[in-house]
Amino acid sequence: QVQLVESGGGLVQAGGSLRLSCAASGRTLSGYTMGWFRQAPGKEREFVTCITSSGVRTYYADAVKARFTISRDNANNMVYLQMSSLKPEDTAVYYCAANVAGLLTSTSNYDYWGQGTQVTVSS
Repeated sequence: QVQLVESGGGLVQAGGSLRLSCAASGRTLSGYTMGWFRQAPGKEREFVTCITSSGVRTYYADAVKARFTISRDNANNMVYLQMSSLKPEDTAVYYCAANVAGLLTSTSNYDYWGQGTQVTVSS
């Protein structure tokens, strides 16, 4: 079992930045592809980005490309999401997730999930 806990969310003005963290326990993250998803009120959970177990390859949703950066620190069992140039439409609960299958964008492919952290971007 992998337990994931997100932190770093908050309220920020449009154009600002936030850094989300995801701390893992229970197992080392080094064997997992890690992803970030988000869910806005009344909408389905959507893919944001993911990173391979080695950290060499990443993949981003078009909506966040060039604004968000995913990274990981396997030695400390951490995953990060650096968000810049934030927009009101980025407002959502952000979730960290883990899977063993690879760079995948569907929620159904992820085995472990955190509880989420709220990000609110004001205009």
